[in-house]
Amino acid sequence: MKQKLYILGLLTAMIMSTGLIFKVNHWPAAAILMISGTLILVLLFLPAALINHYKAEGNSRNRLLYIVTWITCFVVFTAMLYKIMHWPHAGTGLLIALPFPYIVFLPVFLVVTSKNKNFNIYNTVFVLLLLALNSVFSTLLALNVSKETIADSYNISKNYCQVDAAMANLPVLGKESAVNVKIDEVLKIVNDYQDLILKNQGITREQWKKNQGNLLNADSPNIAVSILADKGEIPAGAGLEKGFEELIALMGQTKGYEETAKALPSILGLGYEKGEDPARTFSFRNIIIPLPWVLIYFDGVEANLKMIRASVNTDVH
Repeated sequence: MKQKLYILGLLTAMIMSTGLIFKVNHWPAAAILMISGTLILVLLFLPAALINHYKAEGNSRNRLLYIVTWITCFVVFTAMLYKIMHWPHAGTGLLIALPFPYIVFLPVFLVVTSKNKNFNIYNTVFVLLLLALNSVFSTLLALNVSKETIADSYNISKNYCQVDAAMANLPVLGKESAVNVKIDEVLKIVNDYQDLILKNQGITREQWKKNQGNLLNADSPNIAVSILADKGEIPAGAGLEKGFEELIALMGQTKGYEETAKALPSILGLGYEKGEDPARTFSFRNIIIPLPWVLIYFDGVEANLKMIRASVNTDVH
């Protein structure tokens, strides 16, 4: 039995290590390896190892400890997997996983081991050190993954800004239509939002367009909400959402723009994606997020609206 456990443990370690290497280098099959390795670890290796150890040295009095140990491992490793894979609710999972060993596992461990007179105190110290290392690793994981994701997302904003610059060089043909006028009104709201947020960060919109990054509150959500709320926008983004709704209504009533009006909610982030919680508001999905993503969202809205306006000019003339 022990030999099989060693083989299974070695196989699990190899799969997870390979998966981490693939994930760091963004190679194909990284997700499959990470998920497979975690499932094997949590559902096969750990239960088998705990059952084997219980049969060899355990008794009915410490059965609860083995069960709680597995549950703790399940919660911690599952939360880590969610965070590494950028799955929904990963942050909530880590918030549960970080205190879980101290709130659930540690009390059971101390109560069970205190009844065993032959239990070595050094084992308790070792367990406490492992818990501390787990907390440090989980915290660093959360910080590093978030920072890497935010850093990568700056490239998206850079592409939007390049599109925006190209749109600025296109000539405006003929008389402005009502749709174009409304698009310009919405663009002004977007620009006002960006100016307000970037002023809070000590930079101008022109500086942001030239070099995305270097924000004071890059990792903090809700900063944009606070800034807009201080301006008097409650709920945050209400002015922009109203502008979107007016633009969609106008395009829906204007001949030739009906299909664009139907697609516009998804383009602007007003429509709900498949499987998304319909209780999420426009503000929650687009503004109550880390500050770089708010600005990137505004850059995307600006680029998309300018492309729509350019296509309107082309269609009309």
